[in-house]
Amino acid sequence: MANEEKLRDYLKLATANLRRTRRQLRELAGRAQEPVAVVGMGCRFPGGVHGPAQLWDLVAGGTDAISAFPADRGWDVENLYGAGVSGTRQGGFIADAPEFDAGFFGISPREALAMDPQQRLTLEVAWEALEHAGIDPLSLRGSATGVFAGVYSSGYGTSLPMDAEEAKGHLLTGTANSVLSGRVAFVLGLEGPAVSVDTACSSSLVSVHLAAQALRNGECSLALAGGATVMASPGLFAEFARQQGLAADGRCKAFADGADGTGWGEGVGMLVLERLSDARRLGHPVLAVVRGSAVNSDGASNGLTAPNGPSQQRVIEAALASAKLTPADVDAVEAHGTGTALGDPIEAEALLRVYGAGRPDDRPLWLGSVKANIGHTQAAAGVAGLIKMILALRHGLLPRTLHAGEPSRHVDWSSGAVRLLTEAEPWPAGDRPRRAGVSGFGISGTNAHVLIEEAPAPEPAEDDDPAEPAEPRVRVLDGETAWLVSGHTPEALAAQAANLLEVTADPADVGWSLATTRAALTHRAVVVGGRRADLAALASGQPSAGVVTGAVPDTGAGRTVFVFPGQGSQWAGMGRELAEVSPVFAARLAECAAALAPYVNLDLDDLDSADVVQPALWAVMVSLAEVWRAAGVVPDAVVGHSQGEIAAAVVSGALSLEDGARVVALRSKVLTALAGHGGMLSIAEPAEAVRARIAPWGERLSVA
Repeated sequence: MANEEKLRDYLKLATANLRRTRRQLRELAGRAQEPVAVVGMGCRFPGGVHGPAQLWDLVAGGTDAISAFPADRGWDVENLYGAGVSGTRQGGFIADAPEFDAGFFGISPREALAMDPQQRLTLEVAWEALEHAGIDPLSLRGSATGVFAGVYSSGYGTSLPMDAEEAKGHLLTGTANSVLSGRVAFVLGLEGPAVSVDTACSSSLVSVHLAAQALRNGECSLALAGGATVMASPGLFAEFARQQGLAADGRCKAFADGADGTGWGEGVGMLVLERLSDARRLGHPVLAVVRGSAVNSDGASNGLTAPNGPSQQRVIEAALASAKLTPADVDAVEAHGTGTALGDPIEAEALLRVYGAGRPDDRPLWLGSVKANIGHTQAAAGVAGLIKMILALRHGLLPRTLHAGEPSRHVDWSSGAVRLLTEAEPWPAGDRPRRAGVSGFGISGTNAHVLIEEAPAPEPAEDDDPAEPAEPRVRVLDGETAWLVSGHTPEALAAQAANLLEVTADPADVGWSLATTRAALTHRAVVVGGRRADLAALASGQPSAGVVTGAVPDTGAGRTVFVFPGQGSQWAGMGRELAEVSPVFAARLAECAAALAPYVNLDLDDLDSADVVQPALWAVMVSLAEVWRAAGVVPDAVVGHSQGEIAAAVVSGALSLEDGARVVALRSKVLTALAGHGGMLSIAEPAEAVRARIAPWGERLSVA
């Protein structure tokens, strides 16, 4: 019988282990296939583009952002072109590439001088992308956030003499491509993978591919992915001119009959990526999802830099397989499309074979290239295409491709249902998800294809009641909302106020976002109600009754102290309105009342005697701390006086809620009993000695 019992116990244990293993395998398989959400975007591109909204205005408006060579980089433009070294004097340039707010990132002027502009701009764009996602960049310090950044040789290091006094000690880290991702990780304190990728023109798409893999594998919980190219020297123009690969007018005429070479451009783009389940759980905006991706190599093609059609075809097929999609499931492709007479027909043929075969003529694959607007932005080219197509999904429109009036005669367009976007096409939502592919083919031979899909509709929470209107989430000062604005300098604070003048969203939502998703910088202001007149006054540096301004010492991130006062700060009905509008406050207050119930009947309207007022104040302080925690404000230290000291002990975790309630309630009873018998004593003696001292006052006092 004993052996049978042992066998039965063993079988139960084995069965339980098997079920647990199966569950873990299902979870791992699900994670490996889970879509990766794009929750934020940031970018800099030619044409004065400083963010995704401006990029959309540029491509939707059919703007040509190609311009003359920049005059602020020390290039000898006339000799460069006049001597025939460069076949063009135009390209796509970031006009303010030399500008950088080094102090904002805690970087000295000497180190900033030695830093490649690609590092500088990537720092700025990474910060902006996180804020676009509703994430305070400073809140990620110590987190498992990854950085995957495509990078291209800019030539910046060669423009500075190695013995330049101002740059000594910083040139190595300032000009090394490997430091691009590490710089972002260092400044923001990110502890996930930091990977710099150089596969030339496919770099940013390879970075997105690697970031998605790292998220699915659990190597990071959040990832920044993209790429950057800033040309510090004109060397690339000269080299490509020697290969007769430059367009004379500096413009990419993708898949057009008049294609005569590529046009170089610059850009920086970063996506914030997160597993879809995490994005939904954390309430981050899901702009689109990365459904699948693939990377391969040309191998031994007919030339080191020559494109390989079969390899391009295979990488597209691999991306579709990873996404478990058929070619007919994809509506459009943002092509590599550089405008070269050799590369474009090879790419078009691969697309026709994969996407065009067996497709109905009334639902062709639409083909375009953002390079026609901004030039070939090299290591940022792929992410430029991704941002463009994510915006196209959200706006329901496929922008036209410039300079493509007559499709190339070197492509047999009749061999499949692929059509060049010579005009804009509507892309409305339908009965199935809209999807697009984005291609990038590097001169290194590395090919990448990424498939994106429109964001799935959010699943309604079980406790959502559509009949009940949502309450404002930020309410202060007699029921009015407040906007918290900050900047690194007074000028930046004013600029932020000016930006807010353009916002038309609900004031309560804006107040919530400003308080919980933006970094609290040195110079700060509170604008009551978000009124335009007050914002305008702040933007112009004028005083206003609805604005309170100030500055805090820049002591570094994460130095927050909660201070809890003693008796005297109470008033009748305190906390009642907050309990009505804040579920967090109301829930914590109820927990405090339950913990106090064995000792005192908590009623916020009855604050006449010490045995009630002190427990009530304690409960309010503990509940207020929970409201701040829910808003993302977590203290590094707590301090308090009288019952505030007990509240501080509970908030810090030194006392449980139940123990804190017992201490504050019994203490208040002692104070009530002592009324009329002199002052309070702070005694550091054994309990027996204290009992002897209070014995004359009778049995109504006790020492715990």
